[in-house]
Amino acid sequence: MIARVYSCAVIGLDGVVVEVEVDYTSGFPGMTIVGLPDAAIQESRERVQAAVRNAGVPFPRKRLVVNLAPASVRKEGPTYDLPIALGVLVYTGMLSPEAAEGTMVVGELSLDGTVRHARGVLPMAATARQAGFKRIVVPEVDAAEASLIPNLEIIPVSSLSMLYNHLAGRVPIPSYTRIEVEDSPLCPPTDFGEVKGQEHVKRALEVAAAGGHNILMMGPPGAGKTLLARALPGILPKMTFEEALDVTRIYSVADQLPAETPLLRNRPFRSPHHTISHAGLVGGGNWPHPGEISLAHHGVLFLDELPEFGMRVLEVLRQPLEDKFVTISRAQGSLTFPANFQLVGAMNP
Repeated sequence: MIARVYSCAVIGLDGVVVEVEVDYTSGFPGMTIVGLPDAAIQESRERVQAAVRNAGVPFPRKRLVVNLAPASVRKEGPTYDLPIALGVLVYTGMLSPEAAEGTMVVGELSLDGTVRHARGVLPMAATARQAGFKRIVVPEVDAAEASLIPNLEIIPVSSLSMLYNHLAGRVPIPSYTRIEVEDSPLCPPTDFGEVKGQEHVKRALEVAAAGGHNILMMGPPGAGKTLLARALPGILPKMTFEEALDVTRIYSVADQLPAETPLLRNRPFRSPHHTISHAGLVGGGNWPHPGEISLAHHGVLFLDELPEFGMRVLEVLRQPLEDKFVTISRAQGSLTFPANFQLVGAMNP
């Protein structure tokens, strides 16, 4: 019997349902993982074996084969540890196949069976709801983030043994209920009222904020250019829930969501150093990830010492400034990230 458990891969800012299949083949005891996994997933073999044993369940002395389908989708990161371990428990008969039916499972395992934080839980939860899953099992620290998606049951787990006892019907885990709290800001806001003088610059920033214009400030060092730029997000309109969800999804995929802040309510402010590469600014990598312009989506991108940035770095901003998104093409395919930001530059005379 082949055990099947469902998980999720994040491609760009969207999720793709991944079917984790567990079966056995002839050979020495061990585990082989196929289906286009990266190095972090290959290392899951050791983590899963130790976690299953430390959960009090004997690991089968067979040659297990784990397939992550579809094989055409690249999988990365350690978030498949928990579904693989769950598939092993179903395969060995410790859990019935119906125990994980209609459930998506994500999470990284420690050697002692503790479930760690997973990157990109928000788009995974959105994919689970769109694909018709009734519930999603997530690390306990990520439950608040997953609960932003309505009409989806959230099962928070802190260890593999806790999930095993829940699915076996011994110790049920109550579903997570989101508590509305005032979310902490992404960065400490600077109030315009704290800025003394520079009335003509503040007036220019007010006009830029009202019309969504980009702005360049030029003045000697110490004139207050950086302080004024940091105060700009404070006079921008408050983000709607949809805008906040878009920004939170980007930070979730980039694994930069602040701790205990499931939803970013304040507009982001990004200030990259002038030594940044063009891939770091617009996004990139072997498999593209969001860059600074996407992390500044619905917020402010501040480029201090503007002439110090490389010519190529500044040139790649042309298309995102016009189109409000950026498309990154690689041999494996192309991905599109949102980049609707307000550019603020500063330079010395």
